Amino acid sequence: MPSRLRLVVAINAAAAFGRRNDVGPRVSLALIAAGHEVTSLTAPSFEALRRDVQAALLPTVDALVVVGGDGMVNLGANLLAGTELPLAIVPCGTGNDIARGLGIPVDDTDAAIRHLLDALDRPPRAIDAARVRCGDTTSWFAGVLSAGFDAVVNERANRMRRPRGKSRYTLAMLLVLATFRPISYRLTVDGRPRRVQAMLISVANNVSIGGGMRITPGAVIDDGLLDLFIVTPLSRVGFLRVFPKVFSGTHTTLPQVEITRCRSIRIDADRVVAYADGERIGALPVQIDVVPGALRLHA
Repeated sequence: MPSRLRLVVAINAAAAFGRRNDVGPRVSLALIAAGHEVTSLTAPSFEALRRDVQAALLPTVDALVVVGGDGMVNLGANLLAGTELPLAIVPCGTGNDIARGLGIPVDDTDAAIRHLLDALDRPPRAIDAARVRCGDTTSWFAGVLSAGFDAVVNERANRMRRPRGKSRYTLAMLLVLATFRPISYRLTVDGRPRRVQAMLISVANNVSIGGGMRITPGAVIDDGLLDLFIVTPLSRVGFLRVFPKVFSGTHTTLPQVEITRCRSIRIDADRVVAYADGERIGALPVQIDVVPGALRLHA
């Protein structure tokens, strides 16, 4: 008989633009029906939810369950990385890339809940997380940090109210591409400095971003390494030809694409903002270090 767990369930009711706001209550009811003790939390804003969750994570809590997209996983990673308290995920956001990389069902809520209940019956696994220093702040990410074209697209998409869903990201990408120019980056990779002109740079602990764009198809979430993804300058037409290949992961053989593995990287460039797991980190420079096994996870 599974043990009774004390769980905090953090629900982003606005995930997927509110179209899947039934998922959180379904998760809580399923956990209660399975015999677990549940504290269910929602809040009017993401920051308010973060504060409420942090306050609820008492020493008697056995796990944090996040219901939402990659932003909710990022919330959990920032509260739990480096601790013994495990995280569990029920995806219902727009991208759900971290859940996808972990093999958690992303398009079937019933299957995701069954996965959660089964995972809670098993010991948690340890995965890597990346620690980011930006100015005076330190944060964590579990998936991918972007600091280039895709980050600019994120900035643009976040200012747009329509369309909703993945098509908003695609439209933002086309709008940004019309005026985007390659960026001059200053990098330090595992202690070795280099300069590079690039369209984008991402640092990946996971396989994909943007709802299934497999930018680093060989990334492994628990190998103690990060995948540094660089796309050197392309014409607009060339970039649009490359873009569809990213969804299948067949872009990696192109001469403009470079993927290397590292443990530490400093990224600097003028007037560039970094995003991690879809959440805004801040203006470059950033220092990123992998911390092997930093995050415990029921998955």
